[in-house]
Amino acid sequence: MSSVAKSGTYKLGNRSVYRLGYGAMQLAGKGVFGPPKDHDAAISVLREAVANGVNHIDTSDFYGPHVTNKLIREALAPYSDDLTIVTKIGARRGSDASWLPAYSPKELTQAVHDNLSNLGLDAIEVVNLRIMFDTHGPAEGSIEAPLTALAELQRKGLVRHIGLSNVTRSQIAEGRKICDIICVQNQYNLAHRNDDALIDELARDGIAYVPFFPLGGFSPLQSSTLSGVAERLGATPMQVALAWLLQRSQNIILIPGTSSVEHLRENLAAAELELSGDELDELEGVAKAA
Repeated sequence: MSSVAKSGTYKLGNRSVYRLGYGAMQLAGKGVFGPPKDHDAAISVLREAVANGVNHIDTSDFYGPHVTNKLIREALAPYSDDLTIVTKIGARRGSDASWLPAYSPKELTQAVHDNLSNLGLDAIEVVNLRIMFDTHGPAEGSIEAPLTALAELQRKGLVRHIGLSNVTRSQIAEGRKICDIICVQNQYNLAHRNDDALIDELARDGIAYVPFFPLGGFSPLQSSTLSGVAERLGATPMQVALAWLLQRSQNIILIPGTSSVEHLRENLAAAELELSGDELDELEGVAKAA
């Protein structure tokens, strides 16, 4: 059994995916803008991920823009039947690499078609609607208009399933009145625990929770407690952080990203770690100190 298989599985729509997947964001250039520093290395990371059993890749056409999707197609097409590619729309990149909302029906329709074209797909398995009321985190506001536009693309057969990203509890409730929501993608990690209660609520309804920045994102997790647990286990702090997420709730699906084959292998090996009750209790202190 591969390391990835040991992470277990969870449903994304009609697909069963391993709970340890891969996020492609870091394959783009600095600031998630422009081409990768090393094109061949990016291709190698994608192929290594799939070779190690990864069957869930998270991407977006606004990474680059257009960079990661084209890399995925070059590296992996024709895709294996069990590979689930998840993308997101709702933003665009400015010429200065800024992140800008892109919510109009025209913009959302174009984004779906761009993803289809650059990935080489006839339909996208899951599209997450990224809410951009505040680029720093979830902010209240109605999502009815953009989600209704995305649901129309689903009815046309271009999108099979819909998720939400960077959203509040009330926005999820609003969204579920418009269409089925199969996953929620918000920031969450050992130190950033705002969605603790939400994760449990979604688990009861069979909805996947996909934390972005599971390792801290642009500000990597740093904690003497985390480092201490890792040292005792003969693991890296990031492996322990991923293992904690896998044990946090069965509906959590991970998409750690990297542009390095070595780091990819380290991330996937996190599924081998089993944290004891004492270690879990110790790690609770990381959130309290954050």
